[in-house]
Parts: sequence; structure tokens; C-alpha cells
Amino acid sequence: MLKDLVYNCRSYRRFYENVKISDAELKDLADLARMTASTANSQALKFRLVNTEEENALVYPYLSWAGALPDWDGPEEGERPAAYIIIVEDGSLGNNKLIDTGITAQTMLLGAVEKGYGGCMLGNIRRADLAKALGIDTERYRIQLVLALGKPKEEVKVVPVSETGDVKYYRDENQIHYVPKRALKEILL
Repeated sequence: MLKDLVYNCRSYRRFYENVKISDAELKDLADLARMTASTANSQALKFRLVNTEEENALVYPYLSWAGALPDWDGPEEGERPAAYIIIVEDGSLGNNKLIDTGITAQTMLLGAVEKGYGGCMLGNIRRADLAKALGIDTERYRIQLVLALGKPKEEVKVVPVSETGDVKYYRDENQIHYVPKRALKEILL
């Protein structure tokens, strides 16, 4: 089951925006995060759950979507995420929790896949603007990542890395999203 979840946990950037994600489902994902490993058991990560049209509209403008697709400005209306989880670090409980952030984000995305959703970890964020829009106290909290979540509207295919070694993801004329992955023999020492 874990292998199936991992193999189906791709970075989706276009969604059926009208398929909503409930408060209870977002809380379930936060509960998964609560149980993940934490440096020195500090449990310094907190989560701002967003799933209303009004708050989704506040989050979207402060995100950048796909560095390898410079001609794409992100999902159009109707294809935007149905929900977001803003992962923040509580400075009063510790700093530099980047490993915790990665573990937590991946765990929540795996949980989303199990529920029939998909998502994307977004790190290119206008953090100060987003914090202000959502009323997040920047003296105490630092935004680490934003998880964009929804019912995937795009097909993502894993392909082997080309002979040139290029690992950049790309889309074809049918808007199928391709993600090059190295072969197992290439990653084993």
C-alpha cells in the first residue's frame, strides 16, 4: 500500500476546483503531521488550514507554480486548488526545522493521495505578503511551505531521465505533465 501511495503521489498543479476538501479532511492531514518525527521532539510546526473560496483567493496570488515551465503562470480559474495547508514554524518552539517540514509535507501529501486528492509542495512564496493576508504573526511564525491540494485535473507521467541527464519536468501539446526520474541502479552506491 505504501508503494502505491508513493508512486501515485506526484506534484499536481491543476485541479477540479469545484471538488471541495472538508475541514475534517484537512484536520485528518494535520493529525498525520502531528504524528511524524520531529527534531528533538520539538513539534515546532503548526498548520494554517484554508479551504473556503474567500481564503483560497487570498492565498493564490502569493504563490509561484512551476519554475521549469516559465511560460505558465499557474492554474487558471476553475483549475486552482480547493484547499491549502500553510506549514509554519513556531519560533518559540525552535528554529531551522527544514527536515521536519519535508517529512511532514510528504506525509500529508501521502494522506491526501489516500483520500483521492493530490497536491503540490510550493516553496516559492511571497511569505510576508501571505502572512499579512492570513493574519499570521510573523514575529512568532515563519511560513515554511504551502501545500496546494485538490482533486487532480491533470495527468502526470513518470519517464526515465534522458541520455542528456536533463531532469526538468515538462508538458506536451496535450498538457500531459512528464517528470523524469533516475533509474534505481543510478541512485544506488
